[in-house]
Amino acid sequence: MEEKIDDINLKSNKENEKKLSRKQELARAIKFLGFSLSAGLIQLGSFEIMYTLIGWNNWWATYLISITLSVIWNFTFNRKFTFKSANNVPIAMLLVLAYYAVFTPASIFGGQALENIGWDGTLVTILMMIINFITEFLYDRFVVFGKSLNTNSLAKKQEKEIKE
Repeated sequence: MEEKIDDINLKSNKENEKKLSRKQELARAIKFLGFSLSAGLIQLGSFEIMYTLIGWNNWWATYLISITLSVIWNFTFNRKFTFKSANNVPIAMLLVLAYYAVFTPASIFGGQALENIGWDGTLVTILMMIINFITEFLYDRFVVFGKSLNTNSLAKKQEKEIKE
């Protein structure tokens, strides 16, 4: 009889862990979305200032500057609050740099090609931002911070509060 009760408790603990994990991942995705939207405002705002207000009609250069500003903002906040990672910052930054070493040239050449065939520069920038949002979340979640999720002091404090 005791074994059956232990089996039931074990099953319910596993189900609770799965539910908690799903809730944590949903919360993580929502936080990433929030920080990405704020980074998007920085990127789109700086892009519009250079491209539209100043009239610097060099799409790829304005895009490169604006995405750099956005990446610095996004990395800083997502590392601490979304992924709650205590991993080595220089290594994490190098991994993010590796992502952008691929994404940035691809988006610059692709975006410039779209603008060259008549697409509006702002529309091209928004399209690149959406592609960046999806691919960077997956890359950050599974490559950059995958093994160090919830390891910083904020995560440990929250875990301790939950247990109490």
